[in-house]
Amino acid sequence: MLINEKELKEALQGRYQGYIGFGISMKEHTTLGIGGRADVFMTPDDPLSLRNLISVLRKKGLPFMTLGRGSNLLVRDSGIDGAVLSLNTFNRIEVLKEGNSTAELFVEAGVPLQKLVNFCRDAGYAGIEGLTGIPGTVGGAICGNAGSYGCEIKDLLVSVAIMDAEGRLERYKAGGLGFSYRHSDIQKTDIVLSANLRLRRDDKGPVGERTDQYFNEKKMTQPIGERSAGCVFKNPEGKSAGRLIDEAGCKGMRLGDIEVSQVHANFFVNRGEGSAADYTALMEKIALVVHARFGVMLEPEIQVAGRV
Repeated sequence: MLINEKELKEALQGRYQGYIGFGISMKEHTTLGIGGRADVFMTPDDPLSLRNLISVLRKKGLPFMTLGRGSNLLVRDSGIDGAVLSLNTFNRIEVLKEGNSTAELFVEAGVPLQKLVNFCRDAGYAGIEGLTGIPGTVGGAICGNAGSYGCEIKDLLVSVAIMDAEGRLERYKAGGLGFSYRHSDIQKTDIVLSANLRLRRDDKGPVGERTDQYFNEKKMTQPIGERSAGCVFKNPEGKSAGRLIDEAGCKGMRLGDIEVSQVHANFFVNRGEGSAADYTALMEKIALVVHARFGVMLEPEIQVAGRV
């Protein structure tokens, strides 16, 4: 997409605070280290700048997508049309109220999920321990209803503040956002800005012990620290996608520099200069093998973005 850099900067002058970059490689902004260039990459400093930015992008007919830490995301090799809006500067955590048995937190969308888990651990707030080790941000976790060890983020949510594609801001009760397994009704053009979460109060010792237990289990069973995007496929009802892939003989399978992890078969690891083309081809191949072996069609959990 042809973008006039000078015109875009002039349209935002005095209305926008934050970073603007053009032709930015998405390899540096995804946990997989894969992806072509985004036409524009922007990191607004505050909600007003974000709203003004959306208004300008709409008037110029430029599409946009939001980004946290780029986990659970595969960017195609051909890059991304329009603008990528990073919310990494939206990273506040605030205790709103604390009772005898519960605490309510205000958390911005760009807060890394692990930072929130550690905050709750240090404060003795329980209920989120199972989400330790998940590499994304709070905003992304809400959109995809992240979960692990029987804990889903929907179970902690009180409300979510969302800005729509027109720049309108509204706070929704969690029960009205259509949460289900790795799903919400939040639209791709909606931008999660923040959320209120309610957690149980507990002694710091037990909260820390549970957090450590879950994290140590994940280190033993998942390729934490390697370049991956988390789980590739959703778990079919009553089954484990990783186990199906493993039992189908696909663990260690490789296309180019993309390899099915030897630690957990539902993780694909970038072993070098992996491409999105190899990643999607490996997904398709494994889905066919699993279907032929077990009659189960795996559905992607990873999100794919970029020019087709």
